[in-house]
Amino acid sequence: MSQSLEELEQAAEDRWVAGWLEGPTWTRYDQLPAQAGDGAPDLELPDTAGSRRRLSEFWAYGPALIIFMRHFGCSCLMERWEGLRDQLDTYAEAGATVVAVCQAEPERAADVATRRGYRFPLLCDPQREAYRAYGLLEGGAPQVLHDFPWRPGDAETARTMFVEPRRGTERAVVDSPWQLPGEFVVATDGRLVLTHRYQYCEDFPPKTVLLGAIAAAQR
Repeated sequence: MSQSLEELEQAAEDRWVAGWLEGPTWTRYDQLPAQAGDGAPDLELPDTAGSRRRLSEFWAYGPALIIFMRHFGCSCLMERWEGLRDQLDTYAEAGATVVAVCQAEPERAADVATRRGYRFPLLCDPQREAYRAYGLLEGGAPQVLHDFPWRPGDAETARTMFVEPRRGTERAVVDSPWQLPGEFVVATDGRLVLTHRYQYCEDFPPKTVLLGAIAAAQR
């Protein structure tokens, strides 16, 4: 029996709380992640309609810009979308296809994408398998919360400062509080041209860097 949107949102909030209480668990590489010049991991993920899509279809006819998102309630993701919104046409004119990967299930992802007006395909990775395949670590408290005094097991702060005030808003906490995002440019031969793994939440790549990588992917 499928879960309702409300049930999925509650489960996502519960995951956020559990992650907050425990703290980040994957902050170091067990082995080197894929680097520029390596083949891009080609996973199959569901889109917002539940259809299975391979990442390689997005770089089949030109470079792809793959954006791995923070959780939907993160203010840094909202800030990134505000900047990206006006840049999408520029990347399309440069020959790139933009696709994003999120941590939500298709139902939640579809709801957010419609409400926020995302103008790119959104793939769903609730197990964060693609995040790991692309070498995206979890950030520690300084990278995600900056100077906020986080402590493991601090349920009271989670409840009073994050969960209850944000519930039902665009900043409702869901999924992983620690997962860092990333942006990758892939050439039509499946070769990684740019691997921008965020070092902290607002580590947005400049438009000129992305355009340079898109141009390099076509040479």
